Amino acid sequence: MITAEELSVRLSGALLVDGVSLELRAGEVLVLVGPNGAGKSTLLAALAGDLPLAGGRALLDGVPVERWRPREAARRRAVLPQHNPVSFPFDVRSVVEMGRAPWRDTDDDDDDEIAVATALRDTGVAHLVDRAYPTLSGGEQARVALARVLAQRTPAVLLDEPTAALDVRHQELVLSLAHRHARSGGGVLVVLHDLGLAAAHADRVAVLDGGKLVAVGPPAEVCTADLLSAVYRHPVEVFPHPRTGVPVVLPVRDREEEECLP
Repeated sequence: MITAEELSVRLSGALLVDGVSLELRAGEVLVLVGPNGAGKSTLLAALAGDLPLAGGRALLDGVPVERWRPREAARRRAVLPQHNPVSFPFDVRSVVEMGRAPWRDTDDDDDDEIAVATALRDTGVAHLVDRAYPTLSGGEQARVALARVLAQRTPAVLLDEPTAALDVRHQELVLSLAHRHARSGGGVLVVLHDLGLAAAHADRVAVLDGGKLVAVGPPAEVCTADLLSAVYRHPVEVFPHPRTGVPVVLPVRDREEEECLP
C-alpha cells in the first residue's frame, strides 16, 4: 500500500531519516517506535507526501507519492498529524465533514452522511456535534480529528501519536479502530511513544533510532529488553503478560537512585 525505498529526508541541513526501507501492507497495523528525534514523524510525513525527499522513494500504490495529484492521493491515504489546529470556530460536525472533501463531485459523495455519522459514533464524539472545536478538551479534539480521518474512508491510514492526549479507555478505543480498519483490508501506520501499547496492538513494530531503521517484525521478536534498552539508552525489562502472552514493556526503575537525585 505504502512503501519506503531507501528513503532519506534532510531538513535545514540535518539528516532526519537515513535510508529507510519499509512497507505498509494491507491488513496490518504497523507501529513506528523510537526515542525522541528518531525520525518517526518525519518518516510518516515523507510517506504521506508532505515532505521532500533527499534520496530514495516513497510509493503510494506503487506510484511515487509526488506524482499523485493531492486529491487523488487523499482518496488513497488519510493522515492524522500530531497537531490538529483549527483556526476558526467550526463545530465538530463541520470538522469531520472536511474528511469527505476528496470525494466531492464523485459517485462516492452519496456516502458522505453515512461516513460522517459512522466516524462520529465510532470515535465516541457524536454527542459533541454542535460544539465548537476550540472549546473541546485536548482528548476530545484528538478524537474529532481521528473521526475526520476515518470519514475520509481511505485504504491506507497514517496516524501520528493518535493516543498522546487520551486516557486509557480512549487509547484502547483508537487502537481497536485501527485494528478494525486493518482487518477490513486496509493498512494502518501508527507512530506511538508508549511501548506497551505498541507491543500489545501492533502486527509489526518498526524501531527507528537516529533516523535509521534498526529492527522490524512482530512484537515478540522486536520488543526485546536488549534492543529497546540500547535504543532508548535506558534499561528496559520485557516479560510476557500472564494471561495473553503479549510482551509487557516497562522501564527499569531504581528507587534508591531516585531518592538520591537532587
